Amino acid sequence: MEIKTQQKTAHKNFYKWHRILGLISLIPVIFWTISGLCHPFMSNWFRPFIPQEVFKPLTQQQMSPGLSVQQVMDKNHIGRLRNFSLVNFNKQTYYQVLNTDSMYNYYSATNGALLPNGNRQYAIYLARYFTQDSISTIRSIELQKSFDGNYQPINRLLPVWKISFNRPDGMDIYVETSQSRLGTFNNNFRKTFLWVFKQFHNWQFLADAGGETFRIVVLLIVITVMLFSLLSGIIVYGLFWKRFKQIRQKQKQNGSEKKRLTHRFHRQLGLIVSFVMLTFVVSGGFHLWVKLCNQQPEMKAYEQIVDRANLQADNLKLSIADSLIRRINIAKFNKHVYYQVLDAKKQIRYFEATSGNELPDGDAEFAFYLSSLYRNNIAREAVKPINTEPVKQFTNEYGFINKRLPVVKVSYPKNEDWYIETTSAKLATKVAGLDRAEGLSFIFLHKYFGMAWAGKNVRDILSMLAAAGVLIVSLFGLAAFIKNK
Repeated sequence: MEIKTQQKTAHKNFYKWHRILGLISLIPVIFWTISGLCHPFMSNWFRPFIPQEVFKPLTQQQMSPGLSVQQVMDKNHIGRLRNFSLVNFNKQTYYQVLNTDSMYNYYSATNGALLPNGNRQYAIYLARYFTQDSISTIRSIELQKSFDGNYQPINRLLPVWKISFNRPDGMDIYVETSQSRLGTFNNNFRKTFLWVFKQFHNWQFLADAGGETFRIVVLLIVITVMLFSLLSGIIVYGLFWKRFKQIRQKQKQNGSEKKRLTHRFHRQLGLIVSFVMLTFVVSGGFHLWVKLCNQQPEMKAYEQIVDRANLQADNLKLSIADSLIRRINIAKFNKHVYYQVLDAKKQIRYFEATSGNELPDGDAEFAFYLSSLYRNNIAREAVKPINTEPVKQFTNEYGFINKRLPVVKVSYPKNEDWYIETTSAKLATKVAGLDRAEGLSFIFLHKYFGMAWAGKNVRDILSMLAAAGVLIVSLFGLAAFIKNK
């Protein structure tokens, strides 16, 4: 008898705490599930169409530059620069020169003349290239050096030019002129979804009020409450199943069963979707915890300054056919300056700027040099890498979220991988033990990438059904609580 009394008391306590925690979690659950239901519409089904998402540069042979970079520098009295490249737009070829003040100038590859507002003109050209829109007027154009609500950190690339077209759909195009690539694009519909998702899923209003750390801490507290609500529900409705069976039999006898339909649906559906809820809560909490642990001041990007005297070899007379050259830059490392050449096979080759001789495995060497610099800023210890390998497509570890390709994966001991984009000398991402576990849990448990084999539409439908199931269970729980009042 005493044991039964104790069981009833335990049941009542668990049930009481489940109701309290469930009520606290209700609003966050509604926010997250409804915004989660919107995500496939934003990222897949109602994603705005754009004719070109990848820029296809002309070969050096097709651009036909008449002057070498040395001639352009001498003609314009340029003694030092950070980098240069060849670009072709509006039927003209230009040297895109990154000056020591980190500003871009454009000089004609035919006569060396400076193009006024060249970077702005090239940004407009790229925007029209990606949209294939040569008719609409430009409503506004601005150089954006930070992320905001419409151009979020997930886009990675900065600085970018934001070009807004005067069109009914309100299309905005973000382009990075330094690498001639698309950052992202938004029409009016997508801007609305972005705002909804940012406020109701990411809770940006918390960051606006108290900063990013405050946002993460509050979300972690909310998720912890949700986890306890979920676990208490599983204990109450799972371990005490016999107790509910007895209650249901009594309800049948006295004819009150129909009045308890909402309770029964909440209980039964809750047990069915409990695993789904657990995957959402655990993966979301793990994602936030790792993000909190990794919060650090933004790492300063590698910068170089190259003297004119270091550029002895003619950049137009390297031992590679002009028909194979897709892009040419400068890379300075290990006390040497190299011409960095991207060829038609997407291989990156290095030619010494003094002699013109090719450096074997130059991309791996430059990636190792850069990863050592970035790594020492954090770890402050010199460790030799185990391996370097080129990465030319996204993987489970280096996903689409990282944006940059091709990159070089530099592996260190203890499963520590650094992904370097050598063409921009930028750190694409770092993946260590905890990061790797979090990344895999998030893409498989939160974003359902395990269903990628069935196609994006099936994956999105499945994730929406899961979110809808969680929402319905929560609403049934609310209805049951109201009926008890």
